[in-house]
Amino acid sequence: AGSVKLEFGGGEILEPMLLIFGDRATRELNGEEIDVDEIAISTAKKWIRENLRFVNPDEDMKYQVELKEGSAELTDIFKRGEEILGANDTSAAVGYAPLSRTEKIVLEVEKFLNSQEFKKRFPECGEDIKVMGLRINNSLTLTIACPLVSRFITSEKEYFRKKDELLEEIKGFVSQNCEFKTDIQLNTLDVEGRGLGGIYLTLTGTSAEDADCGQVGRGNKVNGVIAFDRPSSSEAAAGKNPVSHVGKIYNILSHKIANEVYNNVSGIREVYIWLLSQIGRPINQPKIVAAQIMMNGGNVKEIEKEVEEIITKELENIRRFTRDLAMGKYPVC
Repeated sequence: AGSVKLEFGGGEILEPMLLIFGDRATRELNGEEIDVDEIAISTAKKWIRENLRFVNPDEDMKYQVELKEGSAELTDIFKRGEEILGANDTSAAVGYAPLSRTEKIVLEVEKFLNSQEFKKRFPECGEDIKVMGLRINNSLTLTIACPLVSRFITSEKEYFRKKDELLEEIKGFVSQNCEFKTDIQLNTLDVEGRGLGGIYLTLTGTSAEDADCGQVGRGNKVNGVIAFDRPSSSEAAAGKNPVSHVGKIYNILSHKIANEVYNNVSGIREVYIWLLSQIGRPINQPKIVAAQIMMNGGNVKEIEKEVEEIITKELENIRRFTRDLAMGKYPVC
């Protein structure tokens, strides 16, 4: 986190935010030097420009690159001439389908608030948005944290007026997309009459400017949500290579397979796909693949062959999948 001086109508950055790159990278290939530091920093700046409207990646950020070479044995995986690379770790992953109704509305609310159309209508709505959903029977509570951007807020009174406008928009969206009885609350730490100390106001639209720090693995899972009552993979998908690091590949592939099974095999209520790698073993040959299926009716034995065929097809096409992964076809949260 950096440091800022906030005031109604604006403010200034006192200390830029610091972004640290860690882990492993190849800095030389066939005698050609690769400027890993430049690749990392320029990629980060591009993402910031495209996703954080009020962060200047050249002035508001500092960058620290701590990327080192990998070990001799792990990097040798790429030199062995195998058509399908061996896994660089022993790791397990699990994916599921479909999203529950609660998971869906939580994800949809965040996407709604961070959509370009919403930002055009409500430019004061920052990007650092958190949505927590709690369902008890048919009642759903949504607790939403959404920073307002100081350049658009001239007073405490205006802050609460615009907050009320945002809340009404959220309620309208949820009422059209959710059948639960809902209780929606926004920025619940706010207290009127306390000035800047009683409102969620930011200079840049992100609390990383002075209130919070982030780390790979702490955020959303690869399907966009953090679901506390679901099994989940222990590894973060971000920051890993997409061709041999099963912590990334199986993390995303397990969800893809689960969705393929759910969408193409009738009678399934829920499906969980478990993948376990063994270091050195080709990534298209997991040590085990397990499918846990809950039916709407009927017997799992009746669909067993269909499920196995989908799993086999996905593993046979793993080279295409890893290529798509490398090209950014599958977003990693």
